[in-house]
Amino acid sequence: MIRISRQLAAIAASATFATTAAIMALVPVSATAQIKQPGQFPTIQLSAGMYLIKAEVAANEADREQGLMYRTTMPANAGMLFVFEQRAGHCFWMKNTNLPLSIAFLADDGTIVNIEDMAPQTEDNHCPRAAVRYALEMNLGWFKHKNLGPGAKISGLPR
Repeated sequence: MIRISRQLAAIAASATFATTAAIMALVPVSATAQIKQPGQFPTIQLSAGMYLIKAEVAANEADREQGLMYRTTMPANAGMLFVFEQRAGHCFWMKNTNLPLSIAFLADDGTIVNIEDMAPQTEDNHCPRAAVRYALEMNLGWFKHKNLGPGAKISGLPR
């Protein structure tokens, strides 16, 4: 009888271990399920002269970390506005980002400080030339095609 009980205890322990292992295997799937999809970020309308921009807003750490990662398309006049609490040299990279992008670093009044072009799936740092609170990512070449460069203004930024 004692021998059977020990065998049952061993089976129960194995089952518990197997169940725990199965649950742990699902953890990465649950973490991935929390990635925001297009349309799940809040949006804001910005303007650059006569051009209107529908910008998704990344204003908290988790949203800023995700940014436009994993996207495969973005409409022509759409982008992502990154909003930081403090002005600083906030640098960006393109890890897990499939779209080629241009990023404009913006002063508090919306003036473009500098623009950087960013290649997909790279880990090069793209940084502002001055401390900023805002950065606007658009499809590659968007600013150039609209003749917008340093000194141009983007209006409608949240305060």
